[in-house]
Amino acid sequence: MTNVILLGPPGAGKGTQAKRLVDERGMTQLSTGDMLRAARSSGSEMGLKVAAVMDAGGLVTDEIVIGLIREKLESGESNGYIFDGFPRTLGQADALGALLDQIGQKLDAVISMQVDDSALVRRVTGRYTCANCGAVYHDETHPTKVDGVCDSCGSTNLVRRADDNEESLRHRLMEYYKKTSPLIGYYYAKGDLSSVDALAKVEDVAGAIKDILDR
Repeated sequence: MTNVILLGPPGAGKGTQAKRLVDERGMTQLSTGDMLRAARSSGSEMGLKVAAVMDAGGLVTDEIVIGLIREKLESGESNGYIFDGFPRTLGQADALGALLDQIGQKLDAVISMQVDDSALVRRVTGRYTCANCGAVYHDETHPTKVDGVCDSCGSTNLVRRADDNEESLRHRLMEYYKKTSPLIGYYYAKGDLSSVDALAKVEDVAGAIKDILDR
C-alpha cells in the first residue's frame, strides 16, 4: 500500500496527477469534501455527527475528519491513498502522523508541486472548459482549433470558472502560503519531502511522480 500527500497551490495540477495515480495504480483519492458528503448521507454514527455540525452551519472538526480518514485507511479497499486537501495545517499534519502510527501505516511520499506564481497566474487565468464534455483548453498553450467550438464534441458552450481571474487567484495563493506552505518545511524536516516542477508538461510531471513513488 502506498500513501502519498500532494502539496501545492491552487492550479498546480494536483487533481490531474491524483487522477492519473487512481487510474494507473489503483489508488484512492481522499478528498475531504467528498468524504464529508459521503459520510453525511451514509447514516453511520460518524455521518450523523457530520450532518449535525453541517446542518448547524458549523465547521467540521479535525477530529471528525481524522475519524473519516481512519475508516478509509482501515477498510483495506485500496492499493493506497492520495491525500487531497488534508492536511492543510501543522496541527492536522501531526494528527495524520499520529493516526498512521496507531494503525501501523506510514506516508511513503510527500510531493511538493512547485510553481512560479506569475506562470501559474497565466496558466489559470487562461484556461477554459467545455461544459458539455469537460475538455480543458487554454488561451495560449491549447486553444480550440476553431474559435469557440470544442474540438472533442463540437459544443459551443465553453466556460471559465468565476474564480479563475488574477485577483481571486492571488488571494487563494496568499491563503495557501499563510496556512499550508509551512507543511513543506515540516515534511522536509521529517525526511519525507520530494519536489517536482509542476509547470512542466503533464506527462513529465507524471513521470517525475512515478520515479519518486517507485523509489
